[in-house]
Amino acid sequence: MRKSRFAIYVLAVALTASCGKTDKSQEAIDSLVAHMVSVEGGTFTMGATEEHKTDVANDEKPLHEVTLANFSIGRYEVTQAEWMAVMGQNPSKKQADNLPVTNVSWDDCQQFLAKLNEKTGRKFRLPTEAEWEYAARGGKLSKNTQYSGEQDRPKNVGWFVDNSGGETHPVGEKTPNELGLYDMSGNVWEWCQDWYVEYTDSARTNPVFTQQVNGEGRVDRGGAWNSKAATLRTSYRDSGEPGTRVSNIGFRIAE
Repeated sequence: MRKSRFAIYVLAVALTASCGKTDKSQEAIDSLVAHMVSVEGGTFTMGATEEHKTDVANDEKPLHEVTLANFSIGRYEVTQAEWMAVMGQNPSKKQADNLPVTNVSWDDCQQFLAKLNEKTGRKFRLPTEAEWEYAARGGKLSKNTQYSGEQDRPKNVGWFVDNSGGETHPVGEKTPNELGLYDMSGNVWEWCQDWYVEYTDSARTNPVFTQQVNGEGRVDRGGAWNSKAATLRTSYRDSGEPGTRVSNIGFRIAE
């Protein structure tokens, strides 16, 4: 009889712990979905416009006109708690629920999105490079600033080599941009959907580059905790192999 009662007690404790874990995971997923920001589409000039001054990279040119439809984008970078809720493990080196998830490749993000969509019945994805830049600029509310929400004081809006202390920081601690988006400049680089391609001066509508060109990688944007201020500019571009996992790249979701 004692063994039977003990077995029942152990089962009850296990079920309670399991339910608690399930509730926490669902809360994280609900929070991720709830913090999507609607972005009204429009036409903007993509690339290094005059607010980015003259010290810009060649791949930020030529300027070109891009027209985008309405879309939604995450208010915050995806956190470790949200990644855990969907994937069941945390690959990040420095770990805390409210830190952005890192050490996730572009390929890993696609697995996360597939599972998130299965759980929610939605169609989440990575933002295209054009959507990312438009959102970082503030969309139709843009004040045409060099960084996302700030012209000359990157420390106000982002964590980078000058103020990060050599590590990531909880999402949402800095000043948001005009759309209420946090950490578009700094904290971690963010994967975009596109393969990296050189710009042309041709106008485009809802561009997304789905074919690899000249062996280039997938686009990542925004700069990170170990980046120089120049890389936090809204027009700055970088790329990496889709299987790359490093401690300064994460992502945010779009729909």
